[in-house]
Amino acid sequence: MKRKEARESAFLLLFEAAAKADETAEEIFAKATEVRELPVDEYVREVFFGVHEHADVIEPLIEDSLVGWKKTRVSLASLAIARLAAYEMLYRPDIPAKVSINEGIELSKQYDDEKTYMFVNGVLNAMAEKTGKKNG
Repeated sequence: MKRKEARESAFLLLFEAAAKADETAEEIFAKATEVRELPVDEYVREVFFGVHEHADVIEPLIEDSLVGWKKTRVSLASLAIARLAAYEMLYRPDIPAKVSINEGIELSKQYDDEKTYMFVNGVLNAMAEKTGKKNG
């Protein structure tokens, strides 16, 4: 599986987890691999479970980057994109922040409201600054 496809699969799992707060990450992942036949890819597994494992670091980073917005007003798709990008910026030094930002914008264009990509761009750039990855 190409990285772009794996990133999209990870995003979809994170979106599903946000929408199904009553299910555990393990349940969501198991159903996705069994029912939807999600290919088991190491990147997808790492990111999906990594976002949940490091939520205590990722969620405050997102909240601090939502300048003028409350997290409750942000779409589930945008939050899933932010979680994915935050994980990559913090825990995947092999992925430049600009790649995480560009891929997040593309996911936003595909899965969220027409103009949301501009908001996502601002949030992801703010996260890159806060993690010290702005120029990386």
